[in-house]
Amino acid sequence: MNFVKAIVAAGLVAASTTAFAADITGAGATFPYPIYSKWADAYKKETGNGLNYQSIGSGGGIKQIEAKTVTFGASDMPLKVEQLEKDGLVQWPMVMGAIVPVVNIEGVKPGEMVLDGQTLADIFQGKITKWDDAAIKKLNPSVKLPSTAITVVRRSDGSGTTFNFTNYLSKASADWKGKVGEGTVVEWPVGVGAKGNEGVSGNISQTKDSIGYVEYAYAKQNKLTYTAMVNGAGKTVQPTVEAFQAAASNADWTHAPGYYVILTNQPGDKSWPITASTFILMHKEPTDKAAAAEALKFFKWAFANGGKMAEELDYIPMPDAVVKLIEKTWSSDIKS
Repeated sequence: MNFVKAIVAAGLVAASTTAFAADITGAGATFPYPIYSKWADAYKKETGNGLNYQSIGSGGGIKQIEAKTVTFGASDMPLKVEQLEKDGLVQWPMVMGAIVPVVNIEGVKPGEMVLDGQTLADIFQGKITKWDDAAIKKLNPSVKLPSTAITVVRRSDGSGTTFNFTNYLSKASADWKGKVGEGTVVEWPVGVGAKGNEGVSGNISQTKDSIGYVEYAYAKQNKLTYTAMVNGAGKTVQPTVEAFQAAASNADWTHAPGYYVILTNQPGDKSWPITASTFILMHKEPTDKAAAAEALKFFKWAFANGGKMAEELDYIPMPDAVVKLIEKTWSSDIKS
């Protein structure tokens, strides 16, 4: 049983939790689902209050919070200040993590294969179609690469993971930027679609000679073969907490209107190039003020008590100084 299925089976974040009056409702990004689930279980044991979080993708989370069908939305693509103001929303980062390319190639071990941004863009653009292509061989002279067709797996739903991945590819490849671009949904040149980080993980594990991209916790929990990456400084880095923290350390949350910060392709020899934040969205004037107050209690608890749990799943907790800023934002901007 994989990690995500185990969570659902254990009933930590299940629709049945709506039977409890104090439950908090949210929907959106699949990127933070593992850590939100872990927090939800601990919070329920401590307080008796549950979290009903639907892992439906960032696009779905934005739509649901705009429609006021949930107390909070979750997105790995931050909304710009203009959109927040138009929709009466408040946004803040909840936790940081990383996106990793994952492959299923016989004989290739996790971290053994190296890719760079340009090569990754060419694979997802359909320019590189076989594993023994000269560009991949140049990066991997000692890896035994098969002369087989590459099966590209990408998201089919509106996805903040896709936003960050395509944002990175746009920075790494001028051709990708000009022809495909970035977004929660893009016109993919090639590949088969799968829903959520869960769907991509499952598809990769079942499809020989495939490549996809998932949040690192999914790669780890599903025992997928992740690749190393050449970062913006030209250094080969493995996906480790230290590499994610190196990228995250560049974030300037204090001067970012609406906490709009993108963490892809950060400078530094040790930085993982596809690092990302995941964000919470709530209405400034919630329809159900009691529900909004309960949600803020959960988020406050998660900031205060959830750091170690986040680190255990290779997420990066928000720094204390940023948490203080966020709590001031709650006090001034949300009428709960």
